[in-house]
Amino acid sequence: MLRKVPNITRSKYRGESAEPAPVQVPAPGEGKRGEQGYLGYLLRQAHAAVRLTMERTLADLGVTSPQFAVLTMLNAYPGLSGADVARLTFLTPQTVGVIIRNLERDGAILMTPHPVHGRIQQWTLTKRGTTLLKACRERVIALEKRLAGGLDAKAEASIRRWLANVAAELQED
Repeated sequence: MLRKVPNITRSKYRGESAEPAPVQVPAPGEGKRGEQGYLGYLLRQAHAAVRLTMERTLADLGVTSPQFAVLTMLNAYPGLSGADVARLTFLTPQTVGVIIRNLERDGAILMTPHPVHGRIQQWTLTKRGTTLLKACRERVIALEKRLAGGLDAKAEASIRRWLANVAAELQED
């Protein structure tokens, strides 16, 4: 038997619609998307905004932000294995495998076998990869200047230290 449920959205006032008012989603920086929000949410929101802007910034170079991360880590730490790159870039090993294959196909990176462990592949940037990374870095540095706009050197250093400490502290969980 069907049970009749009362219409709880009915207006108390005659002539008004029984439809509830639409919820207004706050813009970034407002309400829970602003200073009232959870830190974790705010970090994720900021990350999404930075990543989208970076994707747009690097698009005409044919580089995605994960590819930029891989190139950056291989430049900083030549000879990394794919597994090392995955850990450093917060990408899955499968994603890194695809990125590495594409970068190798495009001549940006080169694989060499590990001198001791022959099954481990080490990756380094080629001259082409170094040139590509340089072009990407110019754009990303401009984006970082935009991110740090309004911060003095001390505030920027403090934020960088805080973000690094968050990662280090929560790494143990």
